[in-house]
Amino acid sequence: MNIIVCKSYDEMSQRAAQMVAAQIKSKPSSVIGLATGSTPEGLYAQLVEMCKNGELSFKDVTTVNLDEYYPINPTNDQSYRYFMNYHLFDHLDIDKANTNVPDGTAADPVAEAHRYEQKITDLGGIDLQILGIGRNGHIGFNEPDQKLMLDTHVTDLTPDTIDANSRFFASANDVPRQALTMGMGSIFKAKSIIIMATGANKKKAVSAMLERTVDTSFPATMLNFHPNVTLICTADVLE
Repeated sequence: MNIIVCKSYDEMSQRAAQMVAAQIKSKPSSVIGLATGSTPEGLYAQLVEMCKNGELSFKDVTTVNLDEYYPINPTNDQSYRYFMNYHLFDHLDIDKANTNVPDGTAADPVAEAHRYEQKITDLGGIDLQILGIGRNGHIGFNEPDQKLMLDTHVTDLTPDTIDANSRFFASANDVPRQALTMGMGSIFKAKSIIIMATGANKKKAVSAMLERTVDTSFPATMLNFHPNVTLICTADVLE
């Protein structure tokens, strides 16, 4: 695993944006895997600025998001589709038809998971995947468990994840109890991966990931199997 340590959140965001831009410039039709949450917001702001300045174009890019709450309407301001539109898609020259987020309103979530996995396969996999890391080591919504799913699937959220995400909702009771998420196999289809981490509250998670042991009760450790992962983090994560 390659490690890039940054002095600040802004520097971390800039370094990640430079890597995304390099991927798109080398292959304008790139498939980019995206994540939500506060960590990549700075990255997305950097990409928007690049696009507005004419430094980068997303007109031929396809995106696939890691996950979405279930059930949730895309117009709900806590849905990941809403998040992506607000922070990124609405400000780029990207074709919205080429932006993919699991459907949180699907009548049959299992069928939706199969459809989404097939979509990733049909796209030929992901060229570059952006990831964050949960306090409990979850990647996407691949939660700690005795076994991890390979493909996109429906999953129950753990109390720790519900608690961590409750700050975005009126209360913990409003957080959906399930999600649609890419599986670890879906993520491993990516040719390269950037995992971003910032803040002392992620120190324990990153430390466990870097121990180079593999433990399904801490899903981020699975990334040690992938041949091309770059961790971009702020210094406080490693102190």
